[in-house]
Amino acid sequence: MSKVDQEYEKVARQISYNVANKVLPMDQLPQTLQEAYDGLFNELVADKANVFAQAWAALPASAQKLFTQAEFHGFYIANAWMQLSRVAQEIADSADSEEEMNNNEYDGVFGRLAEQSLKECLRKLKKARTDRSMFNSFKQVMS
Repeated sequence: MSKVDQEYEKVARQISYNVANKVLPMDQLPQTLQEAYDGLFNELVADKANVFAQAWAALPASAQKLFTQAEFHGFYIANAWMQLSRVAQEIADSADSEEEMNNNEYDGVFGRLAEQSLKECLRKLKKARTDRSMFNSFKQVMS
């Protein structure tokens, strides 16, 4: 995706924040986690590899009509953030020390998680076309 405009980014950021806030109190995040969230948001909204843009373009029109691209992008970013947070906590809990964490191979974890998150979000969006409760769940967490 080429440079996103400010309005697109604003909508995506607000939706992402709303969704993530349902699980993690975003206004209470420690500074380091807030910085991590901001970094993740900036990377995923920029979509330099066009992964999100291509996935969006491949969606049936009936799925695209449910939400704007920016809204769905924000939903996806929040989903990726929550998955990444969960896995990071699992890694931290399983490692006996920071040195052990550094010695283990975690390269590519973020990319795989983002890809899995996108696939999951796309599947849910397609299902929401015919499943009213799924659609309502989307609306509820986005608000």
